[in-house]
Amino acid sequence: MQELDEMTTIHCLGSGLVGSFVIKKLSEENIEINVVDIEENQELENLDSVNVHVMDALEYCNNTSSENEIFVNMLPGSLGFKATEILISRGKCVVDLSFSEVTPDSYNEKAIQSGAKVLWDVGIAPGFSNMLVAYASRFGEGISNVEIKVGGNPAEKDENWSYMAPFSPKDVIAEYTRPARIIESGKLVTKPALTDIHKIIVSQVGFMEAFLTDGLRSLLETIPADEMAEYTVRWPGHIQRFIDEREAKSLDYKQLLNDWKFDESRNEFTWMEVKVDCNNGEKLIWTIFDKGRDGNSSMARTTGLVTASCVKQWINDPNFIQIGVHPPESLPNYAIANVAQALKDEGVDIDGPAIIL
Repeated sequence: MQELDEMTTIHCLGSGLVGSFVIKKLSEENIEINVVDIEENQELENLDSVNVHVMDALEYCNNTSSENEIFVNMLPGSLGFKATEILISRGKCVVDLSFSEVTPDSYNEKAIQSGAKVLWDVGIAPGFSNMLVAYASRFGEGISNVEIKVGGNPAEKDENWSYMAPFSPKDVIAEYTRPARIIESGKLVTKPALTDIHKIIVSQVGFMEAFLTDGLRSLLETIPADEMAEYTVRWPGHIQRFIDEREAKSLDYKQLLNDWKFDESRNEFTWMEVKVDCNNGEKLIWTIFDKGRDGNSSMARTTGLVTASCVKQWINDPNFIQIGVHPPESLPNYAIANVAQALKDEGVDIDGPAIIL
């Protein structure tokens, strides 16, 4: 087990769209940051206190020597899971943003044995959505119904897919393929992904479509409810085209990686709505909206600000996370309030009840 102090070193694994934003936010603190990626990143190399290591992340995870260090895992999916597995075996402190299909809570016993401390799924959704559901459950004496809708999309439709992936397109394809686990009548059930397609209104942009995806993850086991589901939000027609081409066996997955590549010159937005019916009769609704700022995409901001806030809180409080593997809904109300404030301070619009301490 390691203890943290003011000399904590931060190791950021991955420097993609979200990772680069997190690194820039953390560089505002007076701490040493090591960035590990297989590709060079000139923008990050110009930041004070940031050291960029162009090398294999898994090799790096096996060979760090500092006693006081936090690893921020922003690697894609399966690679990220392997990195967290290594770090757990070494008893390290980890903030995991890799959103791997196999979740790191499967290594909780190993973490307890090694003294590792892991906080996982700390993005906008999963992440901040989980925190809001946890707060609602505490505030409302338990909850009966949860509905989360979330998506990052171009500001306007186009003649193609009306979509560009703010993170790995491979992970988006996996999201569209994996069966959706939800709670119905208090029981865990599995639905085909991309079902229950329905129109919704996003007040800032108009009509969108929502469909079931497997985004609840840890919430399926940590917070009891009668009904719970998460929906991904896209422009109308996007997901039906995906379904039609897949069923016709004409879907070119390699082409999708190019078609869905993020275009930094294009306006975009991230929107999330979290609705919770509480057992005490209260109905809590939060909406989060961002259009990006200062050259940073909305998804990088809304995801990365949650991650950066958790890392900063951990640096300031070595006991912020206990030994073991913990989901975001395990955080106390004060930590959730700090995350919400970090988002607001950066201009992210949050409409809904304040977090009462």
